[in-house]
Amino acid sequence: MTPLLLLPGMMCDARQFQPQIDALSGRIPLISAPIGNHDTMQALASEILNYAPPLFAMAGLSMGGILAMEVLRQAPDRVDRIALLDTNPLAELPEVRARRAPQIEAAKNGELRRIMRDEMKPNYLADGPNMGAILDLCMAMATDLGADVFINQSLALRDRPDQCETLRRFERPTLVLCGREDKLCPIERHQMMHDLLPNSHLQVVDGAGHLPTLEQPEITTAALLRWLEDT
Repeated sequence: MTPLLLLPGMMCDARQFQPQIDALSGRIPLISAPIGNHDTMQALASEILNYAPPLFAMAGLSMGGILAMEVLRQAPDRVDRIALLDTNPLAELPEVRARRAPQIEAAKNGELRRIMRDEMKPNYLADGPNMGAILDLCMAMATDLGADVFINQSLALRDRPDQCETLRRFERPTLVLCGREDKLCPIERHQMMHDLLPNSHLQVVDGAGHLPTLEQPEITTAALLRWLEDT
């Protein structure tokens, strides 16, 4: 079966997909890629393409989805199918860009935990019984990755290109999935991606915000399996 490349969100690692890794291991080859070694989407995508297999499926969440679209732009013939989870194909809005410089400066000054606690984590999740544990995991992933990765990723997101034309050209099976309560990448963005893509399925996950892989893992894994089996 075609290997599946997993691209996590900003300040996250493979643990963001741990329920899916547990469910799919032994059924499909899985690859998890780091996404913090460079400060542009173009360079991050080029690094991924240097070690990815000749043909692969790709699932990206949030920044991982943004990066997946850049990988697709650079090498469409190598992407068998793509899943875009809680993400955004547009260039960064001016009001979001304006917040990047103070956050970068704060990260340089040792305030990464505060940024994650006060400015990012409150926007991640829907209310639920596992909310505290998931937020703790998000903090652990961010702390492990550190300030240098935060700065690289902030710059890459700030300067990213619009990818709408990339999506219009991709005709392979595509899953567009988001949590119904996602505050960062709302349903309207996903409906737009679904409308742009010639061969896509849109799924909105109840009881989830920005991280459905962790908030509603069984529903998200089932959607990914259907997408992987789609011909």
